[in-house]
Amino acid sequence: MDEAAAVPRGERPAGVRGRGTDGESGAGRAAQAAPRIEDVIAEPVVAAVRAMQGYGGLVYLRSRDRRSLVLCVVCGVPRSLLKSWWRVPVGGGLPMSEAYRRVESLWLPDEAATMLRFPQFTAALPYPFASAYQPVRVGGEAVGVLVVLRSVARERMDERAVGVVLHDAGRDMERRLTEFARRMPGPTGPDAVAYGIDYDDQPVGVQLPTPPARAVSVGMVEWDLDSDRWSGDDDALSLLGVSRDGFGGTMAEVEARVSPDDLYELRASRREAADAGQVRARRFRVLDDRRGDGQIRYRPVELWGHVVRAEGPGRLLVGALVDAAGGVAASEAAERLPDGLFSLDQDGRVSYANRRCLELLGCELDSLLGHHPWEALTWLHDPAYEDRYRAAMLSQETVSYLVHAADGGWLGFVLYPGVHGLTGRVFRTDAPVGAEPGRALLPLGPAAAAPTSELVAAPRAGALYHVVQMASVLTEAVTVRDVCRAVAEQLLPAFGAQEIALYLIREGRMHLLWESGYPEHFLDRFEGVPLDANLPGVHALTTRLPLFFESPEALVNAYPELVLDPMNAWSFLPLIASGHPVGSCILGWSTPHRFTPEERSALTALGGLAAQAMERARLYDAESAVARGLQEGLLPHRLPAIDRLLTAGRYLPGTQGMAIGGDWYDVIRTGRGVALVIGDVEGHSVGAAAVMGQLRSAVHAFAASGRPPQEVITHTNRLLAELETDVFATCCYIELDPGTGRALAVRAGHPPPLLRHPDGRTESLDLPGGVMLGVQPDAVYPVTSLTLAPGSVLVLYTDGLVETPGGDIETGIETVRRSLADDRAASVEELADRLVRTARRTEDRPDDVALLLTAYGWDAAP
Repeated sequence: MDEAAAVPRGERPAGVRGRGTDGESGAGRAAQAAPRIEDVIAEPVVAAVRAMQGYGGLVYLRSRDRRSLVLCVVCGVPRSLLKSWWRVPVGGGLPMSEAYRRVESLWLPDEAATMLRFPQFTAALPYPFASAYQPVRVGGEAVGVLVVLRSVARERMDERAVGVVLHDAGRDMERRLTEFARRMPGPTGPDAVAYGIDYDDQPVGVQLPTPPARAVSVGMVEWDLDSDRWSGDDDALSLLGVSRDGFGGTMAEVEARVSPDDLYELRASRREAADAGQVRARRFRVLDDRRGDGQIRYRPVELWGHVVRAEGPGRLLVGALVDAAGGVAASEAAERLPDGLFSLDQDGRVSYANRRCLELLGCELDSLLGHHPWEALTWLHDPAYEDRYRAAMLSQETVSYLVHAADGGWLGFVLYPGVHGLTGRVFRTDAPVGAEPGRALLPLGPAAAAPTSELVAAPRAGALYHVVQMASVLTEAVTVRDVCRAVAEQLLPAFGAQEIALYLIREGRMHLLWESGYPEHFLDRFEGVPLDANLPGVHALTTRLPLFFESPEALVNAYPELVLDPMNAWSFLPLIASGHPVGSCILGWSTPHRFTPEERSALTALGGLAAQAMERARLYDAESAVARGLQEGLLPHRLPAIDRLLTAGRYLPGTQGMAIGGDWYDVIRTGRGVALVIGDVEGHSVGAAAVMGQLRSAVHAFAASGRPPQEVITHTNRLLAELETDVFATCCYIELDPGTGRALAVRAGHPPPLLRHPDGRTESLDLPGGVMLGVQPDAVYPVTSLTLAPGSVLVLYTDGLVETPGGDIETGIETVRRSLADDRAASVEELADRLVRTARRTEDRPDDVALLLTAYGWDAAP
C-alpha cells in the first residue's frame, strides 16, 4: 500500500515527496530506509523554534518548476490552518517569497510591521503574531525558506538575537541539505549540489516535544525493524482499530491508521529504535472509527519500547502502545470544576469535555468527540467562532468571546492555546444591553478569578474578517472610482464610522479624491496642502504610521491649530503601496470610540490593501484614457457621403479588461468607386488599438492610391508580418461601383458578410478567403465578384456581434441574418441600432463589436 492509499478520505493526493523518494511502495520505502528530505530538516526547525521561544516553525522548499515555494515541514501549527499557504508563488507579495527572492533574512516583530509591509499576507492570516524568515541555501543557491512563528505576548526579541538564531539554523539546515543532495542522483560538479533540493508534495507535520500523558489502556506490540512486520495483542490491535483476522501485519497497514499529520512521528520512532535501541513516548494519532458513521476522528496513542535480538538475523522492537486520550486523575479533577472544561486538538476537534461543559452546551459527549464544535452544534455555525480558534492557535494568546446559546441565554468562552492543542472554559454570563455574539470579554488573561460579562467597545470578534472581505471586493474594483466606492462601502459599516475621506498625492500635494459624511465645504481648506503641513493625515503618510484619536481632546492636544469637524473619534491611515506613499484615508466616528489592538490592526491592513488597489486602478485609468484616446482618434468620426449609398457604422467596446480593442471599419473613396472595409485585430489593449490604427492607415493609403482589392489586402498582410507585433488580424474588403452595383470582395479570415436582397431574401455570402493577416507574408487572397441590386443592404461585422459565451459562431450568424431579414427599419441608422441592440444590452461582453451597414440604391429602390 502506498502513502496515498494509507490516508483515508483523500487526505493525501498522489505525488512525489522530494528527490529522496525512490518510487516504491510505502512499505518498501520504510524497509529500505530511503532518505527523505523532511527527515533532514525536521530537527533544525524544531531547534530554531525552541531557541526563539516560538510556538511554530515552517520550512518552504522551491518547487521543481522553480515558480513556487511549497510547504515541506510544519512544526507546532496545525496543517489545516495553513491550507491556503501550502504553495505560494515565488514572485508574490509575501514575506516568505521576499526572503527567498532577496536571499535575505526578515524579521516582523508584530502584526503592525507585517501589515505595513505585507497587507495581502495579513488579509489571509489576520492574527497578531511575530514571524522570522531565513533563506535556506545549498551550494550558495537559495532552495527554500525557514519560518519561525512567535507570540507577540512574549517579551520582544532583539533583532540581533533573532539574526543569530536564524543564521545558526540556516547553517545547520544548509549542512544537512548539502549532504542530502550529494547522495541524490543527478548532475555532478560543484554547481549541481542544489539540484536535488525541491519539493512538490503535501507538508509533513512534526510535533514539538511534550511530556508524556498518563495512560489508561496499554497493548503489547512487536515490530521487526528489518522486515517492517508488526504483531500485537488484542489491546494493541484495538487501539489501532484493526481486527486480528483483518490485519496482515505490514507497516503500510499501520501507516493507514495514523493521522497524516503524525506519520513523521511513527517513522521517526523506527529511526530512534535503530539509533538508540529504544523508543520513549513517541505520540501519534490513530483513526478511531469504532462508531462506524464514516466520520474522521483520531485517538492519541504513545509508543514505548526497546530493541531485543530476535531469533535469526534482524532486530525486534518489543514495546507497548499506550492510550493517551486522557488520565483518570485529570478527568476526575475536571469534573469537580464549576465551569465547563473542554479540550481541542491542533485541528480544532474536541478531544475532551467535562460533564458541566456538556450541560451548558446541551449535548452528549459522543456528538462532540472528534468534531469541530462549530460543526457539531448548529448554534455555533458562525465564522466568528471558528475565527476565535484560529486567533488563539496562531497568536498563542488567550481569547475570549460571547455566544448566544440555543436556550436563549448567554455563554462566555475563554480559550487557552498551546502548541499541541487548546483548552477551553465555558460559563453562564449575563450580557449587557447591546451584546453581540463573538464580541470579546474582559479580562482576557488566565488570571481571571471569575467570569465577567463586561464587553470591550470593539467590533465583533471576527472583525479582521473585514480584511478578507475588503480584499475580495477590491479584486473586482477596476477604476479609481470603483476602489473609492468599495473602500467607503466596506469601512463605514464594518467599523461603525460616519465619515470617510480619501486623499491622494499629486505633484507633492494632497488632493481629495472621495469623501462621504463631511459637512458641505468643510474639506475645501485642506485641498492641495503640501506634505510638510502640520496635519494628522499628512503626518500619517509621511511617517507611515497610522494615528488614532479616541476623543476630540486627544486630537486637539496633538494638533492645537486643527479645525475639527463634528466627530468625536478619528483614525488617519497611511496608504502605502509597494513601499511608496499613495495618500491617506481618514475615518470619523460621531461618538467617542475605543480602538482595540485588533481594530487598529484591521484598519492598518485595510489601508495597505486600499493603497495597492488604488495604485493598480490609477494605472488602469491612465492606460484606459490612452486607449480611449487612440480609439476615438483612429475610428472615423463620420463616413463620407456617396451617391446611391447610405452607410452607418457602429462600435461597442468590450466590457472586460481594458474595454478597448482592435475592431475597425472604414468607407474609402477609390478611383473606381468606394471601398467598404471592416477588420479585427486580436487582443484588447492599447497595443491592439495601435496596431489597428496602423492597419487602417495602410488599407486607406493602398485603397486611395487606386490599387485593386487583392493588392490592398496582400500589401496589408505583408506589412503586418513585417511589423513583428505577434498579433494577427482579420479583414473583409469590398470595392463597390455605386453606378452599377458591381463589387469585388476579398476576405482574410473574417466572418462572411450578410446581404439582404430587395425582396427581403437574406443570405450569408460564402466568399472564398485566405488566412488571417500577419500569418503568412506571401499568402494569396482570392477575389470574388458580385452584383448588388438597388434596394439591397450589405452588412459587414466583426465576430463580437455573432459570438456569445457557450455558443457557436454559425448560430450567431444565423440569428443576425434572421434579424436583418425581418427588420423593416425606415433608415440605415435605425437598422444599425437594432442589429447591435442585443449586444449593447449585454453586461458581460467579452469582445468588441464593429458593424458597417451599407444600403445600395435605397433612394432608387421601388
